[in-house]
Amino acid sequence: MAIWKSYKISDIISEIEDEKFVLPVIQRRLVWDEEKMELLFDTLLKGDSFGGIMVIEEDRDTKPLFNYRPFTKDGGIISSRQVDHLTQLQNFVIDGQQRLQSFYIGLKGSINGKVLYFDLFSDYNTEFEFKFENDKTKLSKQSKDNTDRTIPEHCWYLASSLLKRLKDTNDEDQVAEEIIKSLGIIDPIHKKHIEKNVKAFYKNTLTADCMGISKVSINKSYDEISNKQRIVELFRRLNDGGTKLSLFDLVASILKGFAWEMESFLEETLKSYEEIGLSQDNLIKLIFLLQDNHNKEMASIEAGDADFAIKNRVRIKITLKCLRDFLINAHLYNYYKDGNRSFIPLFFIAYHLFHKELSDDELNKFFANFDAKNSEHPKMEKWIYHSLINGVFKSKGAGWIPYKTGIRKLLNKMQNFKNLDFPTDELFKVYADHPITFTTTYDSTNLDQLDTSFLYYLIYDRNQTIRINDIDHIMPKSILEGLGLEPSKINSIKNFQLIDFNTNRGVKNASPFKHWNK
Repeated sequence: MAIWKSYKISDIISEIEDEKFVLPVIQRRLVWDEEKMELLFDTLLKGDSFGGIMVIEEDRDTKPLFNYRPFTKDGGIISSRQVDHLTQLQNFVIDGQQRLQSFYIGLKGSINGKVLYFDLFSDYNTEFEFKFENDKTKLSKQSKDNTDRTIPEHCWYLASSLLKRLKDTNDEDQVAEEIIKSLGIIDPIHKKHIEKNVKAFYKNTLTADCMGISKVSINKSYDEISNKQRIVELFRRLNDGGTKLSLFDLVASILKGFAWEMESFLEETLKSYEEIGLSQDNLIKLIFLLQDNHNKEMASIEAGDADFAIKNRVRIKITLKCLRDFLINAHLYNYYKDGNRSFIPLFFIAYHLFHKELSDDELNKFFANFDAKNSEHPKMEKWIYHSLINGVFKSKGAGWIPYKTGIRKLLNKMQNFKNLDFPTDELFKVYADHPITFTTTYDSTNLDQLDTSFLYYLIYDRNQTIRINDIDHIMPKSILEGLGLEPSKINSIKNFQLIDFNTNRGVKNASPFKHWNK
């Protein structure tokens, strides 16, 4: 059953500060940027609707359904805490986190080291202007919506200070008069703007019940897992509006709902291995693949999935460390660090490593002597190099969708080789049997069928940061077109090079090869 209650913004901010409103572990982090927060305050002062908030009300001296974290005052990450019983009645926010967090930061804290200022010269008939800034002198001198209107520096007022003074006096007229006097405002129009803006701020933060909160009670007669599933499903449905979560954000919420330790596991692991392209999506996908499930549906996620991750979190982290060792040893680390590369081949190297019948300590040292004693390293290296240069993890037509078809077929093969040697040839056979275009023999006739980004990486000794340079024709395109050459010969890998920006736009600049390459 849900009960609606209206709140004043200042009251709910106080309750957030007292942790009477908290964030259950299933909630993601703050995602709103400064501009969205600023626009929310404009909406507030206009008296426009900005949607209701939904919370789960949990009683004092009870064990909450979810562990939780307080709201952040500065946008920083706060870890959830394990709670056996509540010391006060608390509201767990299921929908509306971004809005509540914005009000709390704007009126009590900061974001990215910046505090919220309110333009007291705002045109109260059209827009109320707010701006986060860490230095008042950096604030805009012009209205963003009306370039003809200038904003004197002294008319930017700290929102938190304005709230405090209004709260202390409970008199908007007195506060407006104090501000006018302190700023030495004489112009009657300017006085009116300050009076109107202070009044709007006072009304919509301190006196008006402008935030509706729906409080939902939990029927504790149901078992804990069933209740968690109900709330996570409610969370998923509420996500159909507002700031949408990605599919994997929702999956992460479900997993955290089953095991609160998933929050720290996901965050710590991502922080350690984001350099090789590990994202939350990839980490969750890996958890499912390690359980031999290539296509886990959100509705079929179970407590066992979270239990698997938590039980094996040390093993998974060691596997990822070993995967990074492999990339370094195989001279692929720069390739993955430098761009948005497909994680698919890394799934299967990680899968193979995870399922080796080795202790964690043995796995941790698996590639310590890769160049002399590890017979599997060259097999993995051969597979990933040939796969990357053929662009296998990009769409190849013939019904080959890497993230679906590719993962399914490769996993079906890998399952048969747990704790055996890495099945390089068998994986190559997957490509041939599909069939997709694939080769392990390269010459001048098939270079243009290969993946150019990886080919450049190989040509330039696997160390170049390609994105900061130009890729351009060796012999200028204009000259070759003038000779009547067909486009396929002009725009061929054989006539492309990686070249620094200054040379390409300067001395080269459509000059014949023999003139600029001296």
